[in-house]
Amino acid sequence: MEYKETKPCTELEPFIHSFWEMKGSEQDKQWERIFPDGCTGLVLNLGGNCITDNGLVSMESEKTYAVGAMTSFKDSFIDNNTHLFGVCLKPAAFTNFYKYLPQSELIDNTVEFDKTYSFNIDKILKNPIPYLNQFYSDRIIKKDNGLKLVIEDIHNSNGQLPVYELAKKNYTTVRQLERNFKTHIGISPKEYSNIVRFQNTLNVIKNADHNRNLFDISFECGFYDHSHLTNNIKKYSGLTPTEL
Repeated sequence: MEYKETKPCTELEPFIHSFWEMKGSEQDKQWERIFPDGCTGLVLNLGGNCITDNGLVSMESEKTYAVGAMTSFKDSFIDNNTHLFGVCLKPAAFTNFYKYLPQSELIDNTVEFDKTYSFNIDKILKNPIPYLNQFYSDRIIKKDNGLKLVIEDIHNSNGQLPVYELAKKNYTTVRQLERNFKTHIGISPKEYSNIVRFQNTLNVIKNADHNRNLFDISFECGFYDHSHLTNNIKKYSGLTPTEL
């Protein structure tokens, strides 16, 4: 499998993580697992039909799909006919470009986009990055992100800051914060924090030396004990810490 990412132009950096491309090969023919990260995205299928969402969705060739924020892992089948081009949006950035479905309706779903929202296949094939930079630069509806500071606080604390403290720090109420997250991300601030903590825990586990045990890692990552950590890892990845 060949996978590459490209950063967007400077104007789009506040809204877009990256543009990415994936091509399967003869050696693949296997299920690939994606873990939740709190982001939404767009996928254009340039290859054959691609099975995703744990076998529940078939992305048809030459169609564009919106992928909502995930609350659990997803498996997609990759083979030599797989050729996908995607856009990974930053959290809460979907509404900076699109007036489409409410984000809460996209959660854990892969939804075919209307043609009016879809990418131009010929331009993607000819010169993808300049085309996408121009496409999104022309499509910006608003340049502000009311959740930017809250999201930064969540990431700076590795998902360990309680929601009531997030609300207090950002001069709002828990109820208003929850409404804003549902509107712009689709999930609650607590769920988003749990996903950020999960991603941080993955990084800690992968970079830990052999002398570190799960109890130490659990404490560092804000879990009560290693059982609590294991349940969190299994919820979002389908795997135990030792299987990662």
